Amino acid sequence: MAYDVIVLGSGPGGYPAAIRASQLGFKVAIIEKESLGGVCLNWGCIPTKALLKSAQVYEYAKHGAAYGINISGAQQDFGSVIKRSRGVADKMNRGVTFLMKKNKIDVIMGYGVLKAKGQIEVTAVDNSKQVVEAKHIIIATGSRGRELPNLPVDGKNVIGYREAMSLPAQPKSMIVVGSGAIGVEFAYFYNSMGTKVTIVEFLPRIVPVEDEEISKELEKQYKKQGIQIMTNSTVEAVEPSGNGVKARVKTQTGDVSLEADVVLSAVGISANIENIGLEELGIKTEKGKIVVDKFGQTNVPGFYAIGDCTPGQALAHVATREGINTAEYIGYTEKKTNHAPEGIDYNNIPGCTIARPK
Repeated sequence: MAYDVIVLGSGPGGYPAAIRASQLGFKVAIIEKESLGGVCLNWGCIPTKALLKSAQVYEYAKHGAAYGINISGAQQDFGSVIKRSRGVADKMNRGVTFLMKKNKIDVIMGYGVLKAKGQIEVTAVDNSKQVVEAKHIIIATGSRGRELPNLPVDGKNVIGYREAMSLPAQPKSMIVVGSGAIGVEFAYFYNSMGTKVTIVEFLPRIVPVEDEEISKELEKQYKKQGIQIMTNSTVEAVEPSGNGVKARVKTQTGDVSLEADVVLSAVGISANIENIGLEELGIKTEKGKIVVDKFGQTNVPGFYAIGDCTPGQALAHVATREGINTAEYIGYTEKKTNHAPEGIDYNNIPGCTIARPK
């Protein structure tokens, strides 16, 4: 099967790249191992915001009197909240499926591995294999939750973000390790639902990528909401204890022991660059990322990379812009357009951490 452009991965970088390439007149295919839309749409940005919205509505209902509205007996249904979040993700997934059909992009489901110049071998769920070819291949394999050696995710005692947004029952208590965007989002959500939440952060302040004043104010607000916060602390070990877990936490004043129903590991992300054929083709990587120029080109002609698997900011809107930028560059080199993209100014990109202090 021969194409002009193949995109490996269908997240917020991959599917816009495929759409733009198709709009420029290329024959395009996109390869996806799991769900169209990638992690962001199915297990990240979108469904977490749905959870936060439910938490916000519940907070409003409980404190309606402050707005001049009396609501009595407001109760949350954890199972229904989770179901709504998954429904939002499913609807968005169907939207991406529609966009692929509308733009005449072939969707190939399976795990893709770069085999040779212009070739990707795709292994389907039933283990059948096929080789697809294209002059231009865009790698958009995204990222996954990072695991610490002393905090392996087992899906039961220690969970990642996927399990956190689809738990069958609400835990009474939770330890959140890491206070970046993922950590503080889930801390707010579960605390609002009634779970006793403790945040453990290695650095001196929570949300360390934000301004120091914001960190101080958010910590103040979260503590007021009942969230326990431990900075300059690390979880050294977690072991089962009764129906929950016991965590040994190293602090500046010594070790302490915390007990909870579950531990959520939210310690950042790792790029998905293993086992996709980079080493065999000699595609250069550095510090766990694929090295690219301002147009997304790798050091091997015909191969490009965008999104979380490259050194730029790991943000959905960055990946989208990179995908469009690379597709337009390919279009320019193939004389499909007279417009030469200028690249991206990574010093002027907005970002945000979604949290809802009272």
